[in-house]
Amino acid sequence: MPRIPQRFGQSARLAQVQPPVIPIIHGLIREHPDTITLGQGVVYYGPPPETEAVLRDFWAEPANHRYGAVWGIPPLREALAAKLTAENGIRIGDERQLVVTAGGNMAFFNALLAIADAGDEIILVSPYYFNHEMAVAMANCKAVTVPADDAYQLDVAAIAAAITPRTRAVVTISPNNPTGAVYPRADLRAVNELCAGRGIYHVHDEAYEYFTYGEHTHFSPGSLPGASAHTISLFSLSKSYGFASWRIGYLTIPAALYDAVAKIQDTVLICPPLVSQVAALGALEAGRAYCLEQRKQIEQVRGTALRTLAELGDRCKPVSADGAFYVLLRLRHTGDPMTLVRRLVTEHRVAVLPGTAFGLAGCSLRIGYGALTPRDAGEGIERLVKGILALT
Repeated sequence: MPRIPQRFGQSARLAQVQPPVIPIIHGLIREHPDTITLGQGVVYYGPPPETEAVLRDFWAEPANHRYGAVWGIPPLREALAAKLTAENGIRIGDERQLVVTAGGNMAFFNALLAIADAGDEIILVSPYYFNHEMAVAMANCKAVTVPADDAYQLDVAAIAAAITPRTRAVVTISPNNPTGAVYPRADLRAVNELCAGRGIYHVHDEAYEYFTYGEHTHFSPGSLPGASAHTISLFSLSKSYGFASWRIGYLTIPAALYDAVAKIQDTVLICPPLVSQVAALGALEAGRAYCLEQRKQIEQVRGTALRTLAELGDRCKPVSADGAFYVLLRLRHTGDPMTLVRRLVTEHRVAVLPGTAFGLAGCSLRIGYGALTPRDAGEGIERLVKGILALT
């Protein structure tokens, strides 16, 4: 009999995508269960009590167990539209539409598939959020990375220089993951106007909109005059409302993209989970005041982290953490960061993420402190500092 060639295996496209780093780190943590994790970006708290209250009658309604609208249930879309108007200055209407998604990552992927074809270029500011870079590769597009400046702020001139005829979008995140940087209104305006002038989209991720500290404030470029035709704004309840497992995000898109996004969402998801959407209505009843109250503990933990990290002295470059709940350590160590991460877990029982996952050369580590209690923060950051001093 003729030999049948073996063609089983993953696609060449997916083979080029970096492995998701968080499951790898979680595997190490499972092997060392007394590890304190400073890895995954989650908050220490869960949803507000209003969420439980609105779900009490969910089960008894037969319609709640059927498919819902592809773009989200009307009550939630109305509540989100009101929030966007009041808090972000973004109005939903004939020029701009809103779609509820299963988390912020899906919002980004929906937008990406709607605007880009194979071989198109998407500009990411480095260090980037790794799932954005992975999504670009999965879409058969090319991620063009533009480094942030030494303070992790936008270099608008460098972004402009990176635009080519194949560029379809510039992606910005503020407050930023992984750096904790908060971009000023003037810089986001400059990027938004640059995109408008070059005929490309500005995709702006606002998942950490409620997490800014000191004098720093959040700004939504989608609120700018004339922004509705080229601006895609991404949001999530995962961080602000302790909603990570419920998977509710949303995006605002130019009306011209509405049909395209509906096709994608209907194919991949059909509709966002109704139980999560109803729960989100309860969360929005509590409003941003709920997050701001919980954020007080995160600010306390942030202070502990920054004070303790200062003990590293010249082992690392100065750090800043004006937003989100991350610190990015740029170490002067010349070794492999993933090797350092493994040794921190196995020898010092503390877990962080390597900067290489975010597109950084050299040895850097992302510290996530949002999930920590003040007690765990003190112990975890002390373990990290001791480990770095011993291993670098």
